[in-house]
Amino acid sequence: MVIGHHNRNHILPLGQPLAYLLGMDSGQIRAKFRVPVETVEVVPRLWSESEVLRAMSPRVGEVPRCLADFGAWSLQAYLAGQALADETPKGPVGVGRLSALAEFFARLVGVPHDALPHPPSDWPGSGDSIGFLHRLARFTEHQVHLANRPRFGRLFDAVGVPRDMVSQFLRSVPELTPRPFAFLHTDVHRANVVVTPTDEGEQLSVIDWELTLYGDPLHDLATHLVRMDYDRSEHELMVGLWTDAMREAGHGDKTAGIDQDLDHYLGFEYVQSVFPDVMRAALALPDDPAAEDFAQAAERVCGALGRAWAPLGLKGEPVDESTAAEAVREWHEKDRADATDRGFFGRADRARPARAVGRRCPDADHPRGTARRLRRPQVQESAVDVGELLVEGLERHGC
Repeated sequence: MVIGHHNRNHILPLGQPLAYLLGMDSGQIRAKFRVPVETVEVVPRLWSESEVLRAMSPRVGEVPRCLADFGAWSLQAYLAGQALADETPKGPVGVGRLSALAEFFARLVGVPHDALPHPPSDWPGSGDSIGFLHRLARFTEHQVHLANRPRFGRLFDAVGVPRDMVSQFLRSVPELTPRPFAFLHTDVHRANVVVTPTDEGEQLSVIDWELTLYGDPLHDLATHLVRMDYDRSEHELMVGLWTDAMREAGHGDKTAGIDQDLDHYLGFEYVQSVFPDVMRAALALPDDPAAEDFAQAAERVCGALGRAWAPLGLKGEPVDESTAAEAVREWHEKDRADATDRGFFGRADRARPARAVGRRCPDADHPRGTARRLRRPQVQESAVDVGELLVEGLERHGC
């Protein structure tokens, strides 16, 4: 089983009865049983992953095929291979793979706008790039920042997160160049890229399509650049390859204003990530943290603040690591006391990597165990738990 921030993934043979019902030739074909986990969202969602996969599979290629959608959980075809995060967790990716990813983005923006359900009626219209960025920012402010202040507000304040951080950033952004909208993956990072050997070399496949949006293509490029953590040379190379791939595919209008506007989307990524990064640092602490645990949490907090400082145009420097460590320690003690009053030690305990069954994807997009409970039919959840006992060869991708 592989555990991510979004889902628990059970990779199992289908079995003959289920394979027969799904029209598959063999019950030995492996599939991925995908079950949502308790989480708080830090990025907007427009559609279910199943409907996105059904639309993307015939048009983009190299994506998992949705075999069945049971509402509370889904069944997807398993893509054999190794996650790029396991093969190359850090450092250079290589020109060949960068080119393949750039071509993937070019194919993605070529998907016709009517291939998926319409976005909400109040969603910004195609070309309204500044409206799209403001929509993302409003989600961050209301659904991520304010929604989590009851539990994390004292920590945000103690480490120096400005209360008006999102509005400060928006005030620094000028009118963006209008660009035609497209379908965006928004989460192409190393753990979501599967490398499969082929006779010609290798194939890259992109998984985890649940955060797909309809919007400005520069947002997709920015999230990719930030989450891949490229060094400077590959960062610049990827921007050039992405631009070339778009123009060669006939989507040159989607690259308009990239020299000015990409920096604003990169800045937004750094700013919006402060909230989840601070929460994750706190939630990753063990029950009885040592000084080194607080130091690691402080390093993560200060790193997030440091990346956001320049886009915010703030003077001075963020808090130092000793101040951040003390803030995290005080938050942890108060949170445990509050949890005792509630009768449990917080849902964060179930999210800690040391206690998880299987492997938790380190690059997923939002902290686990901080808010609402997903409602799932008990009989379906029990059936999947029984399946856990049958897993023998644990796979290394599919968060």
